[in-house]
Amino acid sequence: MSRQRSLALAGVLAVVAALAVVLPSASASAANCVAAWQSQSVYTGGMTASYNGHNWLARWWTQNQAPGTNEVWTDQGTCGGGTTPPPGGSCNHPNWAAGTWYTTGSIVRYTNGLYYIAEHDNPGYDPIISTWYWDPYTCSGTPPSNPPTNPGGFVVSEAAFNQMFPGRNSFYTYQGLIAALSAYPSFATTGSDTVRRQEAAAFLANVNHETGGLVHIVEQNTANYPHYCDAGQPYGCPAGQAAYYGRGPIQLSWNFNYKAAGDALGLPLLTNPWLVQNDASVAWRTGLWYWMTQNGPGTMTAHNAMVNGAGFGQTIRSINGSIECNGGNPAQVQSRVNSYQQFVGILGTTPGANLYC
Repeated sequence: MSRQRSLALAGVLAVVAALAVVLPSASASAANCVAAWQSQSVYTGGMTASYNGHNWLARWWTQNQAPGTNEVWTDQGTCGGGTTPPPGGSCNHPNWAAGTWYTTGSIVRYTNGLYYIAEHDNPGYDPIISTWYWDPYTCSGTPPSNPPTNPGGFVVSEAAFNQMFPGRNSFYTYQGLIAALSAYPSFATTGSDTVRRQEAAAFLANVNHETGGLVHIVEQNTANYPHYCDAGQPYGCPAGQAAYYGRGPIQLSWNFNYKAAGDALGLPLLTNPWLVQNDASVAWRTGLWYWMTQNGPGTMTAHNAMVNGAGFGQTIRSINGSIECNGGNPAQVQSRVNSYQQFVGILGTTPGANLYC
């Protein structure tokens, strides 16, 4: 055998030996399965569950959405050998530091000694102030228990909500609405019990009309999508010309509305408007933002219309008055009024005066 052939054979054997070391064994065991997914449990961004022999990572708030059936869950690969035991009640995570970038799923120890998990990427927002970005975390990793059916005395119980929207899209959760209420504590808590119930019914009646009974998450006429970018605004349309179409319970649209809502809520909606269609709590917050703070084509906010006695008709004017009111589209107005009358009945009160615009 020539010296050249000997060297070539030695080289081949060396490569084979290296591959034998580097390549993983086909029989290597899969990762342990974490706690099994449960349909009634609430999972927030960064939480994990096992399902059908795979571990899954929740990307945002979810309940009763099985892993592998939608984009809420990210597949972490196959698992086996039983569930991973909990850490035994003691956490070993870094202290939270303002200004540090945290990705979804990061766990930190706050100054009060409690632990928090990042629901969304953030540049070090305070966990007890920026509660949209952070959730409390327990060392066992156990998902938090379901919220009460009528938390905080909200005038709409979960049973009433379900009665109002029997065919709603699973995206529009009651829990998402409840989570959003903290952004505007005056909503449905101002005035007499009758006024509070009327305001809640008025908001949900308009939402019912805008979304076809909480069925549609995004605007259905895609031809309109490129029309909602006001290029004259100094901040432009960084998410794209066609990114600011209607989304959520009030169908938030236009780049300037996404900018204003995002600024008010502390959310990056101008650069990431898709948050409104991906996170139920964010969607509800944008609806409440418009209801509580925007006059629209009207002369007052919808909230002020209800608590100051102007009546349901003025909420229509604030939302879509330039098209529907003053005889513009009486059928659409009647549709909203019909829903309002139905919803105040469910809440056990009367509709009041001035129903039309």
